Amino acid sequence: MRISVTGHMNLTPATETLVREAISALLTDVPDLVGITCLARGADSIFAEAVLAAGGRLEVVLPSRDYRAAKVKPDHAPLFDALLARASTVRVMDFDTAGKNAYEAANEVLVTDCDRLVAVWDGNEGERGGTATVVESARAQGIPVDIVWPDGATRE
Repeated sequence: MRISVTGHMNLTPATETLVREAISALLTDVPDLVGITCLARGADSIFAEAVLAAGGRLEVVLPSRDYRAAKVKPDHAPLFDALLARASTVRVMDFDTAGKNAYEAANEVLVTDCDRLVAVWDGNEGERGGTATVVESARAQGIPVDIVWPDGATRE
């Protein structure tokens, strides 16, 4: 089963623990698990770790050629690099620089290439192109969406 992730990057440390537990529970006993992620801080990286821990394969979608240099902060870089190294495939969108169009293209791949979507989402609309937009797109295409926002979860 091919499962993509979308979600918030700015999770508190306590919320990261809650989300990790919830995602791990969702991925238990998923046959032929393939996790699809952009490897952003927060939800994406937590999901990637859980996919690998469950014995699944990891597919990475990078929004642009400069994504690592332009958007991955130094404190997140070691985890990003470690997860990227364990990916079975890496797809780089055809954009030189990270930005709205690159993110929208990557989000489209996340939705069209999955059987199911995990959304680490507090339910707020946020900006166009964000988590709410990805959830809306998946639902419009009939893709099942699992919302992960455990009791007590908060954003920084």
